[in-house]
Amino acid sequence: MAALNERPCRHTVIAEDLELIFSHPEEWHRFADSHVLIAGATSFLAAYLIEFFASFNERWPERPVVIHALARDQDKLFSRFPHLEGQSWFRPIIQDVCDPLPAFEQVDFIVHAAGAGSPKHYLADPVGTARANVLGVINLLELARLRRSRLLFMSSGAVYGHGQSDDAINETGFGGMDPLDISACYGESKRMAETLCADYHRQHGVAAVIARISHTYGPGISLDDGRSFADFIADALNGRRIVLSSDGSGSRPFCYVADATAAFLMLLLRGEAGNAYNVGMDQETTILELAQLIARLSPTPDLEVTCQPASSQRQALFRAGGHFNLEKIETLGWRPTTPPEAGFERTLRYFTQN
Repeated sequence: MAALNERPCRHTVIAEDLELIFSHPEEWHRFADSHVLIAGATSFLAAYLIEFFASFNERWPERPVVIHALARDQDKLFSRFPHLEGQSWFRPIIQDVCDPLPAFEQVDFIVHAAGAGSPKHYLADPVGTARANVLGVINLLELARLRRSRLLFMSSGAVYGHGQSDDAINETGFGGMDPLDISACYGESKRMAETLCADYHRQHGVAAVIARISHTYGPGISLDDGRSFADFIADALNGRRIVLSSDGSGSRPFCYVADATAAFLMLLLRGEAGNAYNVGMDQETTILELAQLIARLSPTPDLEVTCQPASSQRQALFRAGGHFNLEKIETLGWRPTTPPEAGFERTLRYFTQN
């Protein structure tokens, strides 16, 4: 039996992913002795950044990164990071990103990852979604201006608008977006936040960098997230037949979270201020192929995959397909390396061993 005072351990899959990130030929020591504020600390993408900085401190305890973890729910924060509770360098801030921030003597890096990322959640709270992106980013940009911090804004491929893309989407590949559409709360507020990042850089010299993120999955994703890959994983874990509400011909580029996290960290260190970079996979997988892959990886043998007529329920509308052109971020030395089969195997292993 483990000792009563033994600290909980990081999940083995996440620990393996951190080894992958640290293997990048990056000057990770540049984070040493810094203070990092991560807003939206319990969100899927932010959680991996916190795990990275915590692992950094375990490797180099003599020069730790102080992690200021901003989240609205303290119970959720410590449920996600039980192995960090009580560490002197892990400092929770329990509040909304839109509320006035506490005074900071030092903050070197800021990450805005707060707010809803799934259509299920942002369609249910459009006002809260817009507030987190617009008011939240103003709050953090003002802090970055005062403390001369580098800031990373977690944006989305949603800023590229509606339509179909036959060619890979580069950082200037914008389509139309109806500001009165029910999904505009997300895409339009991400666009506004990006504009503010660029304006704070031009007017105040704030080193703000933007990551436009494509479909990202991996350990820690919420199984009630509402997106197809989360539904399929939940079905596979529970031994349920995977049912598609379409013919499955639509395709998406699925990027593994450890790959995406390495990109975010590179942008935080070396991204050009006032610029946006695509972060995602540049190869697409059809929804049917994804369902069949997850069924094959499921702990339940011979899991069935079926298709039914498309749902008439209105969902968020952005581009019907397409993937990112990654040439810009490749200049920083980043490319995704985890194919879907390996990434979803790791994701399922995380949940089955959790």
